[in-house]
This record gives sequence, C-alpha cells and structure tokens, in this order.
Amino acid sequence: MLVASGYTYYSRSMTDPDDSGTPPVLPPQKPQEAPKSSQVGSRVILPVTLFIIAGFCVIGGLGLSMFSEFTNQMAGAGKTQFTEVTIRNGETDNRIAVIDIAGVITSYGPSDMVSNIKKQLQLAANDDRVKAVILRIDSPGGEVMASDEIARSIREFEVDSNIDKPVIASMGGMAASGGYYVAAPCRYIFANELTITGSIGVIMQSVNFHGLMEKVGVKPVTYTSGKNKDMLSPFNSPEVPPEQDKILTEFIDQTYKAFLEVVENGRAKKGNRTEKDMKELITGWKEYADGRIITGLDAEKYGLVDMTGNFDDVVKFAEQYLGITEGKARLVRNEPPLNFGNFFQLLGRAQEEKRSATIKVDLGMEIPQLRPGVPYYLSSHLFTK
Repeated sequence: MLVASGYTYYSRSMTDPDDSGTPPVLPPQKPQEAPKSSQVGSRVILPVTLFIIAGFCVIGGLGLSMFSEFTNQMAGAGKTQFTEVTIRNGETDNRIAVIDIAGVITSYGPSDMVSNIKKQLQLAANDDRVKAVILRIDSPGGEVMASDEIARSIREFEVDSNIDKPVIASMGGMAASGGYYVAAPCRYIFANELTITGSIGVIMQSVNFHGLMEKVGVKPVTYTSGKNKDMLSPFNSPEVPPEQDKILTEFIDQTYKAFLEVVENGRAKKGNRTEKDMKELITGWKEYADGRIITGLDAEKYGLVDMTGNFDDVVKFAEQYLGITEGKARLVRNEPPLNFGNFFQLLGRAQEEKRSATIKVDLGMEIPQLRPGVPYYLSSHLFTK
C-alpha cells in the first residue's frame, strides 16, 4: 500500500495474477478547477473603470477651462484676443488684413458682426506690419443702423492721417443695398463682372393679422399714449390712415436720402480719392438708385465701382499700390474669440424653439427674416443661405 498526496491506493505488478480476476483499480484523479468568474470579471472591469475615470477627468478639465473662460468674459476681463490666421504666407512686415462681411448685416444675434468688424479695423490700425485692408463682401445688405455703423468705422479709418492705410472693397457674388453701403467709403471698390450689386434703397415691412383675427373671433385690446404709437401693429386694419402713411413715408425718404449721401461722399474725388484710376459717379446716377439690382459691369459704367476683378486681382492691385513685390504680401485675417455667452444663448434659443409650436412653409429658398418695423438696406428679392 502506498500513500501519496493524501490518496491511498494499492499497487501491484500488472503481471501478477489477481485472485479475483478483476483489473487493477486506477487511483482517482483530482479534477482541475475552472478559473473563477470573479477573477475574469475583475480583469475586465478594472481597465474599463480606469478608462471611464480618465474620461471624466478629461471632460471635467475641459469643462473647468471653458467655465473659467466664460466667467472671464462675463466679468469683462477683456483679455481674450482675436486669433490671427494666415491666409497666404508672405513677408512678415508686409501684411494685408482681410475682413469678411458675409450674410445679412445685423447688430443682434449670437454673432455681433458690427463689434467684430470694428475690432478688426482697430487691430489693423494698431499693427504697423499691416499696410492695407481688403474688405471682402458677400452680402445682400441688412439693417440700416448696422450698415451705417460699419460704414462710419471704415470712413473714420480712411480719413485718419495717423493710420494712412487704404481700405479696398472686394465684392463677391453679391454686395447689394447695405452690402454696397459699407463699401461706399472705401478708397477703391472692385466687383466681379457678374456681381449682383446696386439695390440702393430702403425697405420696411410688417405682417398684418387683422383679417385672420376677425375670422377666429379674437379682438385685441391695445392701450397707447398716442394715436400713432401702434403704427404697423399686426392687429390694426391693413388700411393705413393718411397721417400714419405720411409719417412712414417721410421716415423712409429720410433714410434713403442718407444712403444717397453716403454714396456721393464715398465716391467723390477728394481726400484720399484723387488717383486717375478712381471712377466718379456719372451724371444722372440716381436714376439707377431706385432699388434696382445691377451687375458689376454696369456698376463700373455708372461710377459705383472703380474696377472689375476677383479677389486675387484685388490682392495684386493692393501690392502694386503699396509698392510690394507681387505675391510677397502676407494675407491675414483676425478671427473673433469664441464667446460662451453666445453659446449658451444659442442653447436657450434652441430649447425655446423646441417648446414653441411653429408652422413652417418650405419655399425652396432661404429668406432673410425681417423684424417688423425695422428699416433695412436690403434687397428683399435676393435670398442667401
């Protein structure tokens, strides 16, 4: 008898006869234990847990950074700078700043177009390496006040003798109404031959619900301090009283007159506009300032632009005008900082739109939404994305 590993068994030679005639009994085998599921699970869960924790740390760090930036802006720290982006490499000390005006010109909404353009002009004025500004326009126009604020800033930039840097307008596919208004004070205006421009005029509109309210049996009650306080109210009768019609007509005429003065002063040959290649307005040009759209070719013919050409042509002209070797100027653009206040404003607006029930009609085009009662230098028959 042998004892091994806790088991007792008998051993004898296989050749020895067994008195009972039965084959020898093999010792029982100890079964192998399968790996415990808890051990396998721990091997998988531990890395996943570490990965999740690391992810939360990264997200938390980004969140703290964003919140810190947001609080700095809300506190008025003013330390956030515009980011300079190089459009085309060139000589460091010979730069041309490109300022884009795209879409409807407005002073409200998540993107403060007026303030951004003013800041970019200020940066160009303070940077001695910037020798000129190209105003790249692709816009159907926009609000009267926003267009006038931008045009005023360009005019002040142009006439400031301490700056002495030309602003050259480069019209893209469209620079109509307010899009032309902001170009008028520039020293030179370029347009593509087929640029849609002109549309010099003012538009103001209001939607009237009077007939609909009568059909559904709803009668609004309004209290005003004067009989003309609720002009253009959507609940009034669509027939405008003569007195109010006169008031609105005078308002539109005065705003239109201001548009004509901006064009006349901007295109006059005086101050910085004395070069031979600068066009002047033709006699009777106001005949074409009745709201109609015109091409870049016609605009040149009427003296509303100086030359025809694309953006590359404008860059070459600017280099020649400044005495810089062709292709050597560095093109830069100052991009506005990310504003988290605007980001949260967009989120709030999106949530509000979800809660409100709206009816949308697809006309197959993008139509600028005009605020009732607000005057616009805008081509209402031109629609952009």
